[in-house]
Amino acid sequence: MKLDIKFWLKFSLINLCIVALLGVVMRYKIGFEFPYFNQKNILHSHSHFAFSGWITHTLMTLMVYYLQDKIANFKIHKYKTILIVNLICSYGMLVFFVLQGYAMISIFFSTASILVSYAFGYFYIKDLKKLDSDLVAINWFKAAAIFNIISSFGTFYLAYMMASKNVIQDLYLSSIYYFLHFQYNGWFFFACMGLFFAFLKLKKSDHSFYNTSFKLFAIACVPAYILSILWLKIPLWVYAITAIAAIVQVFAWFKLLLILIRSQKDFIKNSVPLLRYILVFVCVALSIKFILQLGSTAPFLSQLAFGFRPIVIAYLHLILLAVISLFLLFYIYENHLLFLNKNIKIGLLLFTIGVFLNELVLATQGIAAFSYTLIPYVNELLFVIALLLLFGIGLTTYFSIKKVKISPPL
Repeated sequence: MKLDIKFWLKFSLINLCIVALLGVVMRYKIGFEFPYFNQKNILHSHSHFAFSGWITHTLMTLMVYYLQDKIANFKIHKYKTILIVNLICSYGMLVFFVLQGYAMISIFFSTASILVSYAFGYFYIKDLKKLDSDLVAINWFKAAAIFNIISSFGTFYLAYMMASKNVIQDLYLSSIYYFLHFQYNGWFFFACMGLFFAFLKLKKSDHSFYNTSFKLFAIACVPAYILSILWLKIPLWVYAITAIAAIVQVFAWFKLLLILIRSQKDFIKNSVPLLRYILVFVCVALSIKFILQLGSTAPFLSQLAFGFRPIVIAYLHLILLAVISLFLLFYIYENHLLFLNKNIKIGLLLFTIGVFLNELVLATQGIAAFSYTLIPYVNELLFVIALLLLFGIGLTTYFSIKKVKISPPL
C-alpha cells in the first residue's frame, strides 16, 4: 500500500490558503478598524500553522513519497500516522492560538507537534540507510530531519522561561531566533535541497562538489545562527567564525548554482515555462538571501536591519514565501504530483506576482524606515497584496482539488 500523494498534497494547498487568509485578516486589522480577535494571537496562529500545517506537512509528505518507490516492502503506516497527528496538531494550534494565544491547550498542541517531528526524524533517518549511499539527496534529507529536531530546543527554553516566570528579553529573543534559524535555514532549506537533488536524480559520483556543497552548508549552518543575534555583545572570535560561515554559504551556493545551470540545461529547457520562471525567481530570491546574510555581518547594517521591524518581516517572508513556498509549489506541479491546467497556471502566476509585490513593498517600507520616512497608504497596499496572494493560491487550490472530467478520445 502506497501513499496517496494527491490526497495529502490537497491538504497542503488548503492549509496554504488558510495561512494566506490569516495574512489577509492581520493586514486588514493593521490598515482598517477590526476589533475582533487579538492581533498577536492571530500572528501566533498564522506562523505556527504556516510552519506545521503548510511547510512541514508538505515536506514530510514529499519526503515519504520519495522513499516509498525506493524501498522494498516499505512500511507506510507509521508515516500515515505521523502525517495525521501532525495535521491534528496543526489545526489545534490554528484554532487555539487564535482563541487564547500562548495558553495550556495551544502549548499542548505545539509540544505535541515537536514530538511528531522527533518520531518522523527517527523513522526517516532509519529508512534512509536502506538507500543507495551514492544518492546526493540522502545527506540533505538526513541533515534536514536533524536540524528540525535541533530547532525545538529553542522552544523548550522559551517554555522554561514562561513556566519559571523569569523572562530575560535577550534570551527570549535569542530563543525565538534560534528556533527560526534552524527551521528556515536547517529543516526547510535542507529538505528542499534534498527534494531538488532527488528530482534531478543526481549522484555524488556525478560531480565532486555535490557532496562538498552539502558539507559546507551543514558545517556553516550552526555558526550562521549567530547572524540572527548580532545585536548582542558577541566576542570577536565568535563574530569572525560567523562571518566565515556567511562567506562559505555564499561561495557554496553560487558555485553549486553555476554547476547545476551548466549540467541541467535540458531540464531547464523542457520544463513548463511558468514553472521555469518560478524556479528562476526562487533561485534569485535565495541568492539575495545569502547576500543579505553576508551583508548583515557589517555591524552598521546589522544594527539597522534588526532595528526596523519591516526589514525583519521582509527577510522572513523572503525565505518563507519567495524561496520555500514557491519552490514547493514548483516541485509539486513540475513533478506532476498534481495536475497542471490553465486555471492553475493563472493562480500560480497571481500568487507569484503577489509574493514579488509583497517583498517589494516590505523592502521599500524597510528602507524608508531608515530615514523615518512614512510611505502613504502602505498598510492599505499590503492588504491588497495579501488579497492577491489569497486569490492566487485559492484559485490554484480550487482547480487542483476540483475533479476534472476527462473527455473520451474521438
